[in-house]
Amino acid sequence: MLRKKLLVLLKPMTIYPPKLADGFSRIRNPLISLWLHLVVSIHGLISSEKRLFLNHLDSRVKVHKEAVKFCEDILRRKSVDWVPVLRDSVSEPICDVDMVITIGGDGTVLHASHFVDDTIPLLGVNSDPTQDEEVEKFNDSFDASRSTGYLCAATVSNFEQVLDGILEGRKEPHELSRVGIRVNNHILSKCGLNDILISHPCPASVSRFSFKIMACGEPIYPMVNSRSSGLRVSSAAGSTAAMLSAGGFQMSVSSQDLQYMVREPILSRASNASLMHGFIKSGQSMHVTWYNEDGIIYIDGSHVKRSVRHGDAIEISCKAPPLKVFLRQHSLA
Repeated sequence: MLRKKLLVLLKPMTIYPPKLADGFSRIRNPLISLWLHLVVSIHGLISSEKRLFLNHLDSRVKVHKEAVKFCEDILRRKSVDWVPVLRDSVSEPICDVDMVITIGGDGTVLHASHFVDDTIPLLGVNSDPTQDEEVEKFNDSFDASRSTGYLCAATVSNFEQVLDGILEGRKEPHELSRVGIRVNNHILSKCGLNDILISHPCPASVSRFSFKIMACGEPIYPMVNSRSSGLRVSSAAGSTAAMLSAGGFQMSVSSQDLQYMVREPILSRASNASLMHGFIKSGQSMHVTWYNEDGIIYIDGSHVKRSVRHGDAIEISCKAPPLKVFLRQHSLA
């Protein structure tokens, strides 16, 4: 039997700032180190609350590094070929592997999803799950919550068990619908696993656009004109993220429908408020015309984006390759 080829995608391990009070030795630039020493000597030591927060960030880096080492030790014992790669170094489509394992959180799964088609499954390992007791402990000082791990099937506590189930064929990936996007009839290479947001580049500016829902080439209701903070469209998997926080509905992860919401619409008497939030069924598509001079389509956050201009036509649908991803059992409920 052929050995499986795995790509292990790692969240960066140096994502947090160094300590100011006692971490000067880590700063290689002598001018920056000298400047920080001067700042501390002039303004006094950093506050105990800030020190507590920086210590917390340091501990998170340590936990993540330990999780990476733990998973790599397990992979060395398995009959697989694997290569570890930092997620930010991936810029081309991933191919010639049997599975991608991400070690980080939901953000690392989202990052990986932009580089795989519907043939390569993803296994997410949440390297640092939120601990309720820790959130409560630091609640008066800062928010100690981390990634929810909604898209991650494993943590260090069950990684080997989940991995063995996959390698032995006892666990199958789930197919998640993604948000497909066309701009002026050109299909974007990146599609949304969680959601997309179309808005003016400046969050304080008004976004002007119109939209209609189409089925079989015909609109299912009249065109809607909008002045608002933008338009968000989520997949079923993404309905538990920003969409839910904004007042949307959680959808079954198996649904192929999309959910849309006009953000903070400026309503007039002629506005149809009932159409500012709704669903795009699997056989339908949303057609948007953008009327600002500038606009941006944000895909799964702020890192992947596409500029649009006045008059651009944007088509949104679930006509995108689904993503194969292993999920926790309660995520399928």
